[in-house]
Amino acid sequence: MRVEIWSDIACPWCYVGKARFEQGLAAFAHRDEIEVVHRSFELDPNRPKGETAPVIESLAKKYGRTVEQARSMEEHVATTARAEGLGYRTDGRDVGSTFDIHRLLHLAKARGRQDELLDLAYRTNFAEERSVFDPEVLVDLAVQAGLDADEARAVLTDEDAYADDVRADEREAAELGASAVPFFVLDRRYGVSGGQPAEVFTQALEQAWQGRALVPVSTADAAATGACDTDGSCAVPPQA
Repeated sequence: MRVEIWSDIACPWCYVGKARFEQGLAAFAHRDEIEVVHRSFELDPNRPKGETAPVIESLAKKYGRTVEQARSMEEHVATTARAEGLGYRTDGRDVGSTFDIHRLLHLAKARGRQDELLDLAYRTNFAEERSVFDPEVLVDLAVQAGLDADEARAVLTDEDAYADDVRADEREAAELGASAVPFFVLDRRYGVSGGQPAEVFTQALEQAWQGRALVPVSTADAAATGACDTDGSCAVPPQA
């Protein structure tokens, strides 16, 4: 059975959702028979290449909050991520165009190293001091994931390389009605939205495997567990 995951490297709930999905998958009896494919989804496809901005200031501007309020929002997400064993820096991170990262992930998919590169990109973006919007950092991550440096650099230099693949993924997401990520499609029949708890993913996998109807996760449910919308907004679940 195939599970397709639409996500963006700039989305903190995709970072959390991937970890939770993998926990849910580990608890699934038929986990060795599941093929996981990662699909491209840009939260901000109109952002110019090479243009970056600090995360905290960008959040404050987007939500009409003070810098301190935006920092508090980031701290809440960071607490959630750290609870899943993930590193998360709230200061010193940038946001920028993720198109090149998605193109490189398609190269990694073609070479059977997509999951490895995605994990490295998430960790670098959210937990390390390096910027994933630096082409040389991306080349280094590609090498760490097992790709050839010259091939990775050639893809980044050629703006057409894998561009159609990225756009095809994004069109397919629109056709499926996905307006927020992470978005999980199981067996092309069932959908789960947002960074759901691990047990929800296990249940969804079991239901998809058995062919039973799965109740779609509503937009409200997705927001309650964390998701990032197409306008780049990332819903923060209310604190208990």
